[in-house]
Amino acid sequence: MPLNDRLERLYARRRFGMRPGLERMQALMERLGNPERELVTIHVAGTNGKGSVVALAAGMLQACGFGRVGRYTSPHLLCFNERICIDGQPVEDAQLVPVLETVEQAALALDAADALGQTTFFECATAAAFLLFREAGVRLAVIETGLGGRLDATNVLLPAVSVITHIGLEHCEQLGHTLAAIAGEKAGIIKPGRPVVVGANTEEALAAIAEVARRQGAPLIRADESVTVTLGRQQGFDGVDAQVSTTERVVGRIRMPLAGPFQAENLCTAVAAIETFGQATGLPVPDEAFRKGAEAVVWPGRFQVVRRDPVVVVDGAHNPDAAQQLRMALKQTRFKGPVALVAGFCDDKDIAGCLRILAGAVRRAWAVPTPSARSLPAAATAELMRQAGIEAVAMETMAPALAAAETWAGEEQGMVVVCGSLFLVGAALQHYDAFPWRVPQRVDANEQLKA
Repeated sequence: MPLNDRLERLYARRRFGMRPGLERMQALMERLGNPERELVTIHVAGTNGKGSVVALAAGMLQACGFGRVGRYTSPHLLCFNERICIDGQPVEDAQLVPVLETVEQAALALDAADALGQTTFFECATAAAFLLFREAGVRLAVIETGLGGRLDATNVLLPAVSVITHIGLEHCEQLGHTLAAIAGEKAGIIKPGRPVVVGANTEEALAAIAEVARRQGAPLIRADESVTVTLGRQQGFDGVDAQVSTTERVVGRIRMPLAGPFQAENLCTAVAAIETFGQATGLPVPDEAFRKGAEAVVWPGRFQVVRRDPVVVVDGAHNPDAAQQLRMALKQTRFKGPVALVAGFCDDKDIAGCLRILAGAVRRAWAVPTPSARSLPAAATAELMRQAGIEAVAMETMAPALAAAETWAGEEQGMVVVCGSLFLVGAALQHYDAFPWRVPQRVDANEQLKA
């Protein structure tokens, strides 16, 4: 069966929705011979920054020279292959076909038993990643949770190190309405006696994570206490320039191509995770691995400059915390001109919260739909923009909105920012031919049904 057909059958499982819980995933893993048990992993949860931390940590592990390194993230921007990478490259179509077939057969057999309910899209996607890593001889991997942590399908892992990045208010209906509640769910990835690295967080979130770590007897390492990242004076659109040291070593200067001051926090967390991984496994981590891994990292759609005249930045910010980081990043560039915003959102996000934060930095906006069934209509987004104090126009497609924003930015010596949804990010990167990997003929359907 061609890959397109295999993927369509996989995507059809989205109709089963999100079903938090590990029983089905554990049963699916047993039918596949428990490939997850053959992996030595770093398991990453959090609200914002976890994808960047995964990309950085995987790159640093690869630079250690221990062998092939896998990484699993979600969602994808343009094609499913992005979710499963080996040594920084999305897997080939030919690798996916037999793995998806094997997973589908196991899932159908499990479904037929009718004891645990139908296996979901994200469970099958996660199983495919674990199985593909085994088939490809990958033994080291960095794995991102989907939604939450405690009941997430990826939580069948027994990682060498758990990592929790910044916690914010998102997916509140599933995870809780306070930072403490959400942090407690994310901290469900902490395993007995295994260390957990925690990125910069509020005291409320830290206290909840620390309590779970205490109950699990897990050493807790605060990245902001064990790693120092000192930014250079000149920070702009081209990346982060920083001096890095830990309590154990002086790493030295790192020039990371991911831009935005928030990436310094992610770098700090990734360095702490890899140093802790080395200590936990006994594997030697040379100083050079931190530099090489960070300097070669590729993680598209995060404060990515896709055009220079006028400047166009594409960013995945889709919640208030990320919007705040985006606004800080814009300030850090010291760009003097006005900002035009092209934005679209899914209807389950705190759109008003995002726009209130961005309003102080934006002079003009174009509202667009996202390429998702859950997209808020452009007219509704434009009205929320106006309520936030932003002059806004609704457009039914993205390309003319980008053209209008670019024209306005050129006339005003300004810049354009595209944000609001990872669905929109993927479309924008394709529009600007700025996707870092080979794009297949297909562009896969993409719904963020992760659990």
